[in-house]
Amino acid sequence: MHEIILFDGELYNLKELKHELELSGHKFNENSNIEIIKHSYTEWREECVKKFNGVFAFAILENNNKLFCARDRIGVKPFFYTIQDNNFICASEIKTLLKNSKIPTEIDSQAIAEIILIGPGRTPGYGIFKNISELEPASFGIFENGEFKKYKYWDMKDGEHIDNFAQTAEKVRYLVIDSIERQFISDKNKKVCTMLSGGLDSSLITSVTAKYFKEQKQKLYSFSVDYKDNFKYFSANKFQPNSDGEYIERMKDYLKSEYFEHYQIILDTQNLIDALYAAVDARDLPGMADVDASLLLFCKEIKKFADIALSGESADEIFGGYPWYRDKEIRDNYGFPWSQSTDFRKTFFKDDFNFPGLNNYVSEKYNKAINDSDVSKTANQEEKRIKELVNLNIKWFMQTLLERQNRMSSYSEFTIRAPYCDYRIVEYLYNIPWEYKDYNNTEKGLLRYAMRGLLPDEVSWRKKNPYPKTHNPEYLNAVSKILTEIINEPSSPLLKIIKKESLEYLIKSNSSVPWYGQLMTTPQTIAYFIQINYWLEKYKINIV
Repeated sequence: MHEIILFDGELYNLKELKHELELSGHKFNENSNIEIIKHSYTEWREECVKKFNGVFAFAILENNNKLFCARDRIGVKPFFYTIQDNNFICASEIKTLLKNSKIPTEIDSQAIAEIILIGPGRTPGYGIFKNISELEPASFGIFENGEFKKYKYWDMKDGEHIDNFAQTAEKVRYLVIDSIERQFISDKNKKVCTMLSGGLDSSLITSVTAKYFKEQKQKLYSFSVDYKDNFKYFSANKFQPNSDGEYIERMKDYLKSEYFEHYQIILDTQNLIDALYAAVDARDLPGMADVDASLLLFCKEIKKFADIALSGESADEIFGGYPWYRDKEIRDNYGFPWSQSTDFRKTFFKDDFNFPGLNNYVSEKYNKAINDSDVSKTANQEEKRIKELVNLNIKWFMQTLLERQNRMSSYSEFTIRAPYCDYRIVEYLYNIPWEYKDYNNTEKGLLRYAMRGLLPDEVSWRKKNPYPKTHNPEYLNAVSKILTEIINEPSSPLLKIIKKESLEYLIKSNSSVPWYGQLMTTPQTIAYFIQINYWLEKYKINIV
């Protein structure tokens, strides 16, 4: 019946699926993801995606030329597509689509507005390049007779939470540990390691994994990243109160055994700058500047030791770890909380830039995201706002980070898995009252309480720290010099869309306006414009 199956990802409930299918009479030659998907589609048709627990993007072409495609609920695996001459063309990466000579490397004024006003985030479903789209998370599509129809098969649904605090903590503990174990047990023939920052999320994953590995008499390697001379220049602030080093040492002592070993990867400033360009090649778009570049380099080094890393990515979005969940003033602000700089961003457009609806571009996206959030059964205004923020974070902010994770790791043929991105955790957490989530008036307090006994207390209750960035002034000096050279070259493609004076002001003023939350301040904003210029040039992009 089936001609072709294209698949990227991993199913974490293969055993359960196989058992259920065998009870219905299915016979298996092997225990692979593709065979399970094939039999699942035969048995349940489009409903099969609701049975899957995993990360996936796949397409099935039937003999009758009907194509069925789907993407996982959270959006961990990418799926880009275009329709040309009644042909459906899909891929995990935009660059693969662009290899088709019929797909021009063109962008229009909307794409420019997106890159400057939304970037490095991206509107769900929008592929930036003209005629390239993205199948959104938790969606499947059917292409038949030249027509493509998309359907949403899952979403966060508002409902009543009936468990008391003790029951809630117990279930959270079960879900988190089960998800972690499913993700490192699924690949017995591949080397699995963990990324360990010394923060709550990665430390929990490392602790659970180390315990299992020790029982199996297997050695677990963990890895952390830092920057050359960062200890000289680190300065504590509201968003980053302390550095990771001392907490990593606590975890090393806590997990000390012959079956555990930790490595620290130190990135050099010049290598970080050089990798800005490779990061664009990996993402096919300008991205999160050195936040992307550092992960790309980090993955390249870990690849020498392992095939798969478990990461603490996405726990903050799901469990309420960000300041905009907990600080009432930030929480109640209108607009995307990580991007309150729309007016600042608009100053970079050239005066003749014209895009209908430019002034309302961001607010329309924000309003739609809010209106699409299911808060229908919640009467309490604070709880409603929390759930709106959960939707914004998971469907917008988290997608940028997951895309970063996927693209930067894939560049080195490496895999990063994020156990917190289990849809069961997301579903359950969505309706848990905020007073539970914020237990002990601490970010991710519920997670800390639920996982007690797995970490040293000082790590378990450590205040949240963001992904580490370089604080070396050499970085700011270097990217400032590169951007100055770009804007002093009249033929630079960046100058077709961006005002030279605004870039000069950015370099000289050391503006304190964050571009994308605390992940991108002035050095990263400068580097972002370097990436835009490189992207326009490298991909030979025509603006139409």
